[in-house]
Amino acid sequence: MKKTLLLVLLISSVMACKTNENQVITSQEESRPYFDWSAANVYFLLTDRFYNGDPSNDAIIKRDKETGKLRGFKGGDFAGITQKIESGYFNDLGVNAIWLTPIWEQIHDGVDEGTGFTYAFHGYWAKDWTAVEPSYGTLEEFQTLVQKAHDKNIRILLDVVINHTGPVTEIDPVWPEDWVRTGPSCTYQDQKTAVTCTLTNNLPDIKTESKEEVSLPEHLVKKWKAEGRYEQEVAELDAFFERTQLARTPVNYIIKWVTDYARETGVDGFRIDTVKHVEEEVWQVFNEQAFIAYEDWKKAHPDQIIHDDPFFILGELYGYEVSGGRNYYFKEQPVDYFNYGYEAMINFGFKYHASEPYKELFKRYDGFKDSLLTEKPNDPAYFMNYISSHDDGQPFDAKRERAFESATKLLLTPGMSQIYYGDELARSLVIEGTQGDATLRSVINWENMNKEVLEHWQKLGQYRSKHPAVGAGKHFSLPHDGSGTLFSRWYDNNGFEDHILAGAGLENGQITIDVSKVFDQVTQLRNAYTNQVLEIVEGKVTTVVENGVVLLEEVE
Repeated sequence: MKKTLLLVLLISSVMACKTNENQVITSQEESRPYFDWSAANVYFLLTDRFYNGDPSNDAIIKRDKETGKLRGFKGGDFAGITQKIESGYFNDLGVNAIWLTPIWEQIHDGVDEGTGFTYAFHGYWAKDWTAVEPSYGTLEEFQTLVQKAHDKNIRILLDVVINHTGPVTEIDPVWPEDWVRTGPSCTYQDQKTAVTCTLTNNLPDIKTESKEEVSLPEHLVKKWKAEGRYEQEVAELDAFFERTQLARTPVNYIIKWVTDYARETGVDGFRIDTVKHVEEEVWQVFNEQAFIAYEDWKKAHPDQIIHDDPFFILGELYGYEVSGGRNYYFKEQPVDYFNYGYEAMINFGFKYHASEPYKELFKRYDGFKDSLLTEKPNDPAYFMNYISSHDDGQPFDAKRERAFESATKLLLTPGMSQIYYGDELARSLVIEGTQGDATLRSVINWENMNKEVLEHWQKLGQYRSKHPAVGAGKHFSLPHDGSGTLFSRWYDNNGFEDHILAGAGLENGQITIDVSKVFDQVTQLRNAYTNQVLEIVEGKVTTVVENGVVLLEEVE
């Protein structure tokens, strides 16, 4: 009865916070910029491929076998990300959230899945959920990264995966039979054949459906004892299961280990991997525990809190497209994962729509946004668009031949935006000699970046970050003769109002725009793209279009 009551209270608390989640920052620092997750500009990076800030950890674990091209560790680490945060790189790009791939300890050996021998540089092959991958740095370094990001008004999303361990190797043993299955492989005929199965032949699947209580794996006990932390880990587990009254099932151990990262580091949310490969009821428990863990961190670190938002949950429901609404379909069986604690899903459909003309694209996505918000008004759902990603082999503009257009469409389309590391530098996604997804995961091109493209992304990103109306406002097309489109967006939420007027796909050169219906109380505007201050004369401004873009805003 107590457990049921706690569950009801938790769900009520989460839902109450969810409808109020677009809060501006705590009263401690009211000067911080306004933030709304539904309009966020998220930067997604693979820690190992971003920036090497501490070469001393590059070979801390012996992983020296010959790999396929771009399938070994390359040195990126927490120190490198922190350095870029402190340098203002992300702020200059208008980024207000960073999503990092999983940070826990990876298997020490590698495997060949048919695309070349591979080490777990990407972070998705867990060896020990309770330890940080030494090649990335230490837990303390990650905590510093989070704090430095918060100092710059940037939130952190940590990537998590709970449905499988890493592959089995000679030095990375398979977990016990009561913890994992090693077959059959998923066939995706229905939900069951997408959940109680293995993603690949050598990727043991956690028995997330199991109700059987299990003991700790012997290899993990041995590891913890060798590291001198066995008693501490066991004591924490005992306390967790006593406090939550959850059964000691395989997935509940992992829920404890993973949500501890919210409790110990203050990350602002999770990006959850492989959503459709776990039962919805498990996600309900996981998300509740993540929420509790984050609240525990806030209570323990009141001086480090930068906002009042609840913990944010973003899902990777592979193949989900916002055009289908809230539901994901296993054949004809719909599942609404938003009912189980998810605030947003990654939209796999944007890359297909990105070839549409600007006017049609923006109108389409304004419709998607409104549909999700009105389908269940008390449980709003959001989506995040992208043009490229780490495991999507069909990105928009893989050769970076439309780099300016890519930025304009991604950053000015309604919804959350995901910048994949190197999008802003025109990092090529076609790498000769690679196999499979390695072509998507090259080391970022700091040495030969396209500075003109970067500047374009920066101007658009800063405009989006400054104006929640861009991602979350109501869209209106404005009269315009010629190529491209002019539009306004209006935002009013929790007492914060914002409106903008912008143009995309326009002909370069001088343009005169009627602004009277959008800005009727001011005498000047600023074109944020050219940094020109413009006088309003008889309800109109004359400015210059560069790279097809005009970004109008009130002068501060």
